[in-house]
Amino acid sequence: MEHSHTPDDIRERLIRPPAGSYLRDCVYGGIDGAVTTFAIVAGVEGAGFSRTVIIALGIANVLADGFSMAAGNYSATKADLDNLQRLREIERKHIREIPEGEREEVRQILRLKGLHGEVREQAMEAITADESVWVDMMVAEEYGVSTTVPKPLPAAFATFLAFLVCGSVPLLPFLLQMPDPFTTAIIATGMTFFAIGAMKSRWALSSWWWSGSETLLIGALAAAIAFTAGHWIGLITG
Repeated sequence: MEHSHTPDDIRERLIRPPAGSYLRDCVYGGIDGAVTTFAIVAGVEGAGFSRTVIIALGIANVLADGFSMAAGNYSATKADLDNLQRLREIERKHIREIPEGEREEVRQILRLKGLHGEVREQAMEAITADESVWVDMMVAEEYGVSTTVPKPLPAAFATFLAFLVCGSVPLLPFLLQMPDPFTTAIIATGMTFFAIGAMKSRWALSSWWWSGSETLLIGALAAAIAFTAGHWIGLITG
């Protein structure tokens, strides 16, 4: 059982405002950080350049691309939030100016959910008695927009932190001057891909090994493309 189903616990759980999830931001930032940084490492290694070039380009990617992703996620999340507020204001205006039309929309929505006759009228009256409930229902049902949107700043921070942590993994063998750092980077990055997928399975129906293997395959394909491209560039320019 994931949570209690006693009447008191259910009431307390439902009255709490829904919290936005930052899972997508962390997974997106983590995978992209590991993929893009390892792609640089693989590409530069394939081209035959020195460790110094790998470290310089890798650090620049982790900082610049990580910030760019965080800024982009902030803007995208802010756009979702602004759109939600815009739609709420539209519905408030409709409720003020054409309340009967909006009530009819609620009736039609409830009819599609299987409510009819007096039961539907009672439900409509109860919903339209509270403007905030009324507005949120119209936004969700008429526009198909979720009324729970993550906060832009925490979403951006989650993306940047995940990008920074996972994106640093392919660089550590070079920064620590390990023997055969590229092989170590391959193993460490592969483990990172698998770990991200395995953790992601906690919020999915697939098993941890399947989710981990899927994410590992995605990362491996990106790395192979980058290494091959770097190798051919090295042959052309060499």
